[in-house]
Amino acid sequence: MISNQKNFSFTSESVGEGHPDKVCDRISDSIVDLFLKEDAHSRVAVETLATTNRIVLAGEIRGPATITPKEMEHAAREAVREIGYAQKGFHWQWADVQIYIHAQSSDIAMGVDAGDNKDEGAGDQGIMFGFACNETPQLMPAPIMLSHNILRFMSEDRHAGKLPLLGQDAKSQVTLEYVDGKPVRASRIVVSTQHDEKADQAEIREIVRPYVLKALPEGWMCDEEFFYVNPTGRFVIGGPDGDTGLTGRKIIVDTYGGSAPHGGGAFSGKDPTKVDRSAAYMARYMAKNVVAAGIADRCTIELAYAIGVSEPLAVYATTDGTNHVDDSNLVDVLRGCVKLTPRAIREKLGLNRPIYKKTSSFGHFGRDPEDDGHFSWERLDLVAELKRAYNL
Repeated sequence: MISNQKNFSFTSESVGEGHPDKVCDRISDSIVDLFLKEDAHSRVAVETLATTNRIVLAGEIRGPATITPKEMEHAAREAVREIGYAQKGFHWQWADVQIYIHAQSSDIAMGVDAGDNKDEGAGDQGIMFGFACNETPQLMPAPIMLSHNILRFMSEDRHAGKLPLLGQDAKSQVTLEYVDGKPVRASRIVVSTQHDEKADQAEIREIVRPYVLKALPEGWMCDEEFFYVNPTGRFVIGGPDGDTGLTGRKIIVDTYGGSAPHGGGAFSGKDPTKVDRSAAYMARYMAKNVVAAGIADRCTIELAYAIGVSEPLAVYATTDGTNHVDDSNLVDVLRGCVKLTPRAIREKLGLNRPIYKKTSSFGHFGRDPEDDGHFSWERLDLVAELKRAYNL
């Protein structure tokens, strides 16, 4: 968003777990979890392609030889089964699964591995961003959180057997009006959901409506003429049968819905030595704690790394003029709270665990941290230290 604007509209979209790209993200993250469960120091970089009754896995690994292609195929099928795909054009049991996975490049491994006088290096070069704002209790931008919640509520009831007419594939889009820099209502809402061929557009509209109302704060519903449900009129063929899916194509859905910059690297299918994933999680962790501590209403963090180098090349932080204290030393304060080497990030956030399948739908951020380590980057355990630093 443009921080000096006060009155404007902003739109974010989300896609459901059965969207073709999200199917691929889930499969790729299931492979990551499979390896990390067996060996916490496995290296995994797996991409997935899915189309009509076909799943293709490709990538590089370094992990226990006990994990065979057959086990990877089983993990892929289980991911599809859990989503619920048992359709003629895409079936968890009958889809053809092809696996093209080989050993990690020794050149990459050499740069990442620790040596006699060398800490572990970053798994690749790149820039990663983290963001937080006080628009929602989750300290996330409101448009993306509302878009996620519409689909999440629908998914929960679909899995509970309460929505027999709806299929697995779905998308949402929420446009919010901002007044004096704060969201006040929705002006446009779009929901597209796969459905049984017997259902018509009007019927699906009324099925979807309560989930939109549940997701929105009271009084925020848009005018009826701007509430779009399946605007093409029909959405029977969906998922990878309707549109080819690929890992890593929904990076804005995965993060902040366009409200903040994105470094470009996708998360799914990558073990936590890949800073595309782990450093983006750390940047979110820092930004969220800054806002939660009351230092500012918004915070953006950028981290930059080079392959094989352990320390970040650069650390940048901005609060876009929303700070409540003098935050000119914010980078120094944050670097005093956390270490930013790849190893330190993994240890601080406990990332060498099989915790990634859950991240593959409804966003990687704005989720509740769990006792078993899921979404550890959403914890607020830096708040007290940051408040002390600024006498808050």
